[in-house]
Amino acid sequence: MVLKEDLQTELKQTMRSGDHLRRDTIRMVLAAIKLAEVENRGPLDQAAITSVLQKEVKVQHEAIEDAKKAGRQDLIETANTRLKILETYLPEPLSEEEVTQLAQNVIEEIGAQTPKEMGQVMKVLMPRVQGRIDGKIVNQIVRSLLSEE
Repeated sequence: MVLKEDLQTELKQTMRSGDHLRRDTIRMVLAAIKLAEVENRGPLDQAAITSVLQKEVKVQHEAIEDAKKAGRQDLIETANTRLKILETYLPEPLSEEEVTQLAQNVIEEIGAQTPKEMGQVMKVLMPRVQGRIDGKIVNQIVRSLLSEE
């Protein structure tokens, strides 16, 4: 888990080392965190910082797609490098098998049996997997588990 202070310390180190792309990427993240703090009117907690990092990862994925459409290999390489840098700050992603097991546990906890109870399952499950897997995948797994039963 990364904190804002950790990012600021790493920024100083990268400024000394001369790694310009890493420096610029960290500055971009810190700027996004600062913007979120202003919007939130206060400091962000760990979950909010992880959310900001995920948004930045999504932006880099979109940049890669746009660069592919434009045929700009240089921009693709830059975005890929930034993506790898950003991913080092995110928590280890969960596999679909791990999410399936967590979903089954939540379904048993709640006693959910029908797809109509999907909202209740998601409400309990999402905080447990937040930031570690895409919500769409979680939704599909829960939907398939509830429709099987």
